Amino acid sequence: KNKVYKKQFMLYIQHWKFKPGYHQKGAEKFLATGAPYAGAEMLGRYHAPGSLEGWIVVKAEDPKALYEHAAEWAEYLDWETTPVFTDEEAGPICSKIYG
Repeated sequence: KNKVYKKQFMLYIQHWKFKPGYHQKGAEKFLATGAPYAGAEMLGRYHAPGSLEGWIVVKAEDPKALYEHAAEWAEYLDWETTPVFTDEEAGPICSKIYG
């Protein structure tokens, strides 16, 4: 019997910050390309007003897609990537531990 497997996606928040002296060059690349992801779905990109940093919420089956995106922009940006859960995902885990 063949089993049907549901694809498992994970959510990530990527925090980016421009390296000193790279804002203009990075902004020009962003405006020219739109900074698309290959192999992941960007759910939202957020820019902090008055700063040179922001956050991207990404859904991906394979975290290598996030690594690839960060590497593509590494000349301009420093990155921190954090896997995250929704309330619906975290609730059963908390229930299992504390319930």
